Amino acid sequence: MVSVGKFRGGARLVIVAGVVGAAVMVGAGTAFAADGIDVTGVGPSNVKVVYSCDASAGVAAIGVMAGDPQADRPAATGRQTDVTCDGAQHTTVVVLQGTPLSGGRQVQVRAALVDRNDTVVKGIAKLFTLG
Repeated sequence: MVSVGKFRGGARLVIVAGVVGAAVMVGAGTAFAADGIDVTGVGPSNVKVVYSCDASAGVAAIGVMAGDPQADRPAATGRQTDVTCDGAQHTTVVVLQGTPLSGGRQVQVRAALVDRNDTVVKGIAKLFTLG
């Protein structure tokens, strides 16, 4: 009988911990839906970007720079001001201005969600080899 009582107490503790953990995860679900950006494709004169942002983030544009990983400046840049910040994931293609990226070479692409002052809200840098 004593072991059953200890089991019930332990079971209550596990149930309470599970309920509290679930409540924390549900309450924090929207907090974890943070701003994000990823580069999923690169062409000679454009970059495919997947992003998400909340309206409160103050995102005004997506900025992109691309070029040789060892260069001191980008070969091409682009800016997309048609940005939807509603917490959902969106995909866009940013057109690059400057020297077109050449095939067969490794390029570094930097993409960022930026505010109206061009301050980076969230950014990423990736290496690609163009086909």
